[in-house]
Amino acid sequence: MYAATRLNATRFGSALAAGALLLTLWSGQAHGQGAGARAAAPLTAEQTTLLSEEYRQFLKDQFGYTLPSVPTKGDFVKALAAVLNLEPSGKPNPFQDIKESSPYYKSALALYEKGILTQDRLDGDQPLTQSTAVYIAVKAAGLKELAYTYPAEKAARSLAKLHTDDEISQLTPQAAQELAAAADTELLPAGLHEAFQRNEPASASYAEILLGRVLELQGLYKHELGRVSDPDILRQVRDAWNVQNLIQQPDLQNIVDQALQADLITGYNVKDDRYTPRFDSARSLTYGHSEIDHALQLIGLLRSENIDARVQLEPKTSAFIYLKEWGEPVQTDDYKVVKIDNGNYIAYAKEYDLSFEFATAQQKDRFQEIVLKYAKKNSEDQSGLIAHSWWQPLYYSRTELPDYKVIANNKITKGHYYAQTFSLADKPEAIAEGIRKISPATKVESYRFWVDEPFYNYLIGEYK
Repeated sequence: MYAATRLNATRFGSALAAGALLLTLWSGQAHGQGAGARAAAPLTAEQTTLLSEEYRQFLKDQFGYTLPSVPTKGDFVKALAAVLNLEPSGKPNPFQDIKESSPYYKSALALYEKGILTQDRLDGDQPLTQSTAVYIAVKAAGLKELAYTYPAEKAARSLAKLHTDDEISQLTPQAAQELAAAADTELLPAGLHEAFQRNEPASASYAEILLGRVLELQGLYKHELGRVSDPDILRQVRDAWNVQNLIQQPDLQNIVDQALQADLITGYNVKDDRYTPRFDSARSLTYGHSEIDHALQLIGLLRSENIDARVQLEPKTSAFIYLKEWGEPVQTDDYKVVKIDNGNYIAYAKEYDLSFEFATAQQKDRFQEIVLKYAKKNSEDQSGLIAHSWWQPLYYSRTELPDYKVIANNKITKGHYYAQTFSLADKPEAIAEGIRKISPATKVESYRFWVDEPFYNYLIGEYK
């Protein structure tokens, strides 16, 4: 929702037409932990088990991937190539034991080209050993240069964590270095050190943890600033907001600016997929607003209600038509306008989406009750609300929830930037057709999701 659009609609009494569109583009730099992120303590065995479950769910949700209970080396290679989105370039096959008909062929070649696999035999049908999984993961995680700085004495000290220092004579210097670096960086979490046996088969859980760790180090796992329960989460969120700027993506904005001027849409936002939190859809919601004080108070409100969740702030720049009769617009670093042919302006305003991954699905279910009680305006002089509460708050889920309404999202992508328009569920084809007239080569992806009823009412033209 565009705060300025809401304000101007209130000021001038203009109701948005039924079926009004909300077109959103996303942008910014990749952002995981905040600049002042806290140092993490080593994971215990119990925490490692929970982490394995999280990684397993993430691999299934994001990539549709589930490893067999006792994976082979080939299974691990296929999974790794899939989650890193690696494809071979067509170079000659370096492997002596696999041909193009092998189920591991493309994955193995892709990893070989990246220096993740280095030998000329894959042995893909052999059980994946714990040490082999680590050797592959160290290279995939981008840690090999660090590993190869280890002199023998330092490697031996680090291998003591894995209780393999007495086996160092059986390891090549490179193998010792890679195992040592994995232990020191917790690519192999401390909770797995005690049970590590380098020649024993790796379980699916063990392999999933290494895949998850690789994704984290490559910036491909969940992105978050922290949790609602963190003592410094409010500072983290404000600091993230303070360094965000208006987003400019001319190639994409040219398309949606034309759609805006043609009245195909009523507004849009600019965002960047590198900020996408990649949270578990069954436990997550996204909440949109423009005032950072509202975000901070919302987090505090959740904490006071014993709700805990991962938190990610996703920057966005909102755009809408600013009518000339509203007076001369005042521009700031966070609010710019461009005059168009009819004398009106396109205004660009800094906003955000706040994404939450709740500790449980039950906590997600409680979110609406809390918002409707403390963050939704129902009368002009209403008290007992957090700062800058809206008549029609915007929050939505990718999974179905009771008392939420189904609407559609229509998404346009260029690189890591994308546009998405929120519309009534029967509007996607009309939106796609309109965009194609402006830009025939542009593809529009559409899907349905669930939004709070007050925002749905906004889409059908109701002010309250």
